[in-house]
Amino acid sequence: MNVTFESAFVKALQKHASIKKLVKKKIDMIIASPLTTGEPLKGNFRGFYSCPVKRNFIIIYLYCEACRKKRDDAIVKCSDCEKMPGSTIKFVLLGPHDGTDGI
Repeated sequence: MNVTFESAFVKALQKHASIKKLVKKKIDMIIASPLTTGEPLKGNFRGFYSCPVKRNFIIIYLYCEACRKKRDDAIVKCSDCEKMPGSTIKFVLLGPHDGTDGI
């Protein structure tokens, strides 16, 4: 499994360091089973998955294989899509679900 972390995810993890252990546990679960651990998003966020870390705090990620299989890559339009193997999981955002921090 190829795993990448977007800079926004890394910055948010530094900002919310108090839940770092919970985030690590969820990341491990997502890596082990990306399609069943998270929930596919709809609408403008089609192609992305979300996974709760704790109440109202979520991880947003992409699983390249599923994105391509569902043809969501035309919507997501990652700049490095063609370079990434299908087994790539990209951790994109981390933050409160209430709309702050861009989620």
